[in-house]
Amino acid sequence: MTDKFIARSSAVAARKLGTETIIMSAVDSTLFSLNETASLIWHAADGKTPLSEIVHRDIFGEFDVPCDQAYRDAAELVEELAHRGILRLSDQPIVDASHESRSQL
Repeated sequence: MTDKFIARSSAVAARKLGTETIIMSAVDSTLFSLNETASLIWHAADGKTPLSEIVHRDIFGEFDVPCDQAYRDAAELVEELAHRGILRLSDQPIVDASHESRSQL
């Protein structure tokens, strides 16, 4: 399986509330609530760090789950968030990710 690079979409506004993150789509005003694990992935989505590194660094050590299972779950999550326009996915680093706006609600 090819590793994924993820970046936050510029078409959203986000706010961290405790361990969760609330995201609003600027396209259709849909609200999303990310749990603690999804929030960790969201905040680490810089376009330069591969998903496998994010999972190993931020998820595997924090939660009692095998690393391969954590990666499969994270890959499924980022696919769903990308489908909803919340994240951008690529097989290569996302060069313009640092130019994305980081809006706050």
